[in-house]
Formats: sequence, C-alpha cells, structure tokens
Amino acid sequence: MSPAPEAESDFVEDPDVGLDDGPDDDLDDDLDDGRPEARSASRVLVLVAAMLVMLLVGAAGGVMITLSRGNATAPPDTSSVDVGFAQDMRMHHLQAVTMAGIERDRTTDPVLRGIAFDIESTQLAQSSELAGWLTVWEQPDLPAPGAGHMAWMSESGTHAHSNGTGGTTTGTVQTMPGMATTAELNQLRKVSGRALDVLFLQLMLRHHQGGLEMAEYGAQHASKGYVRNLATKIVESQQAESRLMTKYLRQRGGTPLPAP
Repeated sequence: MSPAPEAESDFVEDPDVGLDDGPDDDLDDDLDDGRPEARSASRVLVLVAAMLVMLLVGAAGGVMITLSRGNATAPPDTSSVDVGFAQDMRMHHLQAVTMAGIERDRTTDPVLRGIAFDIESTQLAQSSELAGWLTVWEQPDLPAPGAGHMAWMSESGTHAHSNGTGGTTTGTVQTMPGMATTAELNQLRKVSGRALDVLFLQLMLRHHQGGLEMAEYGAQHASKGYVRNLATKIVESQQAESRLMTKYLRQRGGTPLPAP
C-alpha cells in the first residue's frame, strides 16, 4: 500500500503568521506570485482577520448558543439582579466605549491611546456578551426609556445604593453613577492635546468608579454563575484600570473629579 499523502500544514498552530512581518519578509511578493505557499499565507491573513471580527461582533451569538444548549433552568425574570445588571451595565459600558473611542482617535499620547483601546475593546466585547444573555432570556438589551436604573439593587427597598449625584437611595435612579453628561461628552469631542487627555482620564476614572458598585453587587447577588463571573472580572479590571488612570492623570497635571 502506498503511503498516504502528507497533510497540508495546519495554519492554526501558528495564528500570528503574517501579522508582524518585518522588512525582510517577502510575504507581499508571495501573495502576488500564485505559489501554493503564497495562497496559504493569504488564507491565514484572511482567516485571522475574520476571527478577530467574529470574536467581537459574534460574542453575543456564541453566548446564545452556549446558554440555549447547556442551561435548561428557567431564565432570570425582569425583576432579577441578572437582568437588571446586564441591562444597566451594558448601557454603562456603551458610554465608556464612546469616550474611549474619542480618545483613541484624537490623542497624540501613545500611552493613553493604548489604555483607551484596551477599555474600548474590552467593554465592547463585554457589552456584546451581556446582549447575548438578554436575548436568550427574551429581555430587551437595554433598560426601557424612562424606566430608571438600579432598582435591581434595592432588595425591595431595604438596600441603599448610589443615586448618581453623590447621595444614596433605595429606589431607582434616572442617571447611573459615573455617567458623563451630554455637555461633558461634547467638551471631550472639542478639546485637544493635553486638555483632551486630562478630561478623558477624569471622565473615565469617574465612570469606572460609578460602575464598580453595580459590578460588585452583581458579583455577589446574581443568580447565574456566569453572570457573577463576568461581574467579578469587571470589578477586577476596572479597579486595575482606575489605578493606572489615577497615576496617568497626576503625571499630566490633572486631579480626579469628585467620586460619584
């Protein structure tokens, strides 16, 4: 019996092929000459790019498949910590994505461009995951307009939480703590240079501080283990980022805004 033909090289073993080619690499020429190895390299580039897009845009779809197949218990209802946390945290995250995108596009500071990109990509992926859960649970992916926020933290009026303006309440709030105002966002879009960097750090640091209370409560009180797990990750990542942003703000001559 003749030996089986050798299998083609498995590109998955080296997912970084072609991403960081130096000046001595002839990949560009290879892509044009029609050789088999050139076609293989081209497929790697296309597939790696597609995978990156799928990880971001398709995160919600992956969560939906996982939950629909692996969780036979009743989904959380509208009044649950799980649903309230997912809706409010998603809305909170989306504003952070907006602010981080402004800084990433307009800053000339490579350090701040890096942390802005990290915040933007992390919170966009988490927002997609939260939306996936809400779809599986047959719930809206954002709170209803005018319905208020954080009622899921009140424990029927026995638990006090931030009211978004420096005080506390046992009911709903109209503005979640740490959220920037429309005027602040417009100002962030207008300023440049050092003023842009300082304002971004001030607003994002306050934003992280405001979201921390919700994440901590979700980590302790959500009924689903995967919800508690994500909430815990949010607590840990935002605490670490807050420490970095506090240091960067002071290095650039700024001071933190009052905590929400």
